[in-house]
Amino acid sequence: MSAESEIASSDRRSQRRQVIVETAARLFAQEGYAGCEMERVAAEAGIAKGTLYLYFPGKQELFFACVDWGMSWMQQTVRAAAESAGESEPFDRLGRGIREYLAFFEAHPEYVELLIQERAIFKDRKRPTYFEYRAANVGYWKDQWRTLIAAGRIRADLPVERIADTIGSLLYGTMFTNHFVGRSVSLDEQYRALLEIVFRGLLSDSERREFRLPPH
Repeated sequence: MSAESEIASSDRRSQRRQVIVETAARLFAQEGYAGCEMERVAAEAGIAKGTLYLYFPGKQELFFACVDWGMSWMQQTVRAAAESAGESEPFDRLGRGIREYLAFFEAHPEYVELLIQERAIFKDRKRPTYFEYRAANVGYWKDQWRTLIAAGRIRADLPVERIADTIGSLLYGTMFTNHFVGRSVSLDEQYRALLEIVFRGLLSDSERREFRLPPH
């Protein structure tokens, strides 16, 4: 097989795997882990059941792949939104990241369902996938807060770790509340309320007088 053919074959496998994962994520969310049969995943993905098992040896491995993909996609999307602010100030990057986090889970509620199922069914896992990805990506956000502290723009009496953990937990809870009971206001209104409460509570006295919320 030529190098070009090997690349094309690898691309086809990657694309098929992605179709399987996205199909399975939807079905796991709709039917629950117990109710989602591998036969149906294969049928809706347009492949033979035997082909499905070439990619995933069992339902558990497929489920974990779905959760892993969802959290990887979420982190990539949020980071890309933050970095779309370019060289602008950290408040803009933080604000864009927060809004994209809320928007992602609103657009893809199936991944909220998978997080719930993972915690309920696989309690023996060392750490839920969501928190694995949060720990792996929190360094970028801590750097934004450190930059603001060094510039005297936010309070220096709170450790960066506490700021990042508190805001991460606030967003995590907001995501579940939105999923279970819905929002009482628009996404933009919720986003701006979060920034108003969180950012103003962290600002230094001098910064508070001049502060304006970043655009959405």
